[in-house]
Amino acid sequence: MKLSSRGEYALRALVVLGLNYGQHVISIQTISENENIPKRFLEQILHELKSAGVVESKRGITGGYRLSRPPEHITLAAVIRHLEGALAPVSCVSERFYERCSCPDEAKCGIRSVMKEVRDAIVRILEGVTVAQLCERVRKLQGERANPLDYII
Repeated sequence: MKLSSRGEYALRALVVLGLNYGQHVISIQTISENENIPKRFLEQILHELKSAGVVESKRGITGGYRLSRPPEHITLAAVIRHLEGALAPVSCVSERFYERCSCPDEAKCGIRSVMKEVRDAIVRILEGVTVAQLCERVRKLQGERANPLDYII
């Protein structure tokens, strides 16, 4: 599994929305500026996350996006699978996106055996981390002012 810019930007946008969960909608412009994500690309990503039921939008001048459910109920695995596809490093070990590989006997392939262990570790970690937990890590790593929308005047 390789996380593309699309996947990374999606997670960064979800952190912003998670840190502000239960408050108000956040504009695309605000997320774009705070996370240094190209606005047009962010629009596409948020549209995909909306189709996955992860975010919801509000239209109009005061419009924007917010999480559609509590951040504790959104796993990183679900988000990455929706945007990127398989979590497996090679398609012959993927449970949801399996494709036959070119080795003569999959059952006796040492490389496949190792890649299956890698897949299992990736799935275990990403299924075990929610947007809420990711936000908590951000808070700890960045200190008390981890909310990217905190303004001091």
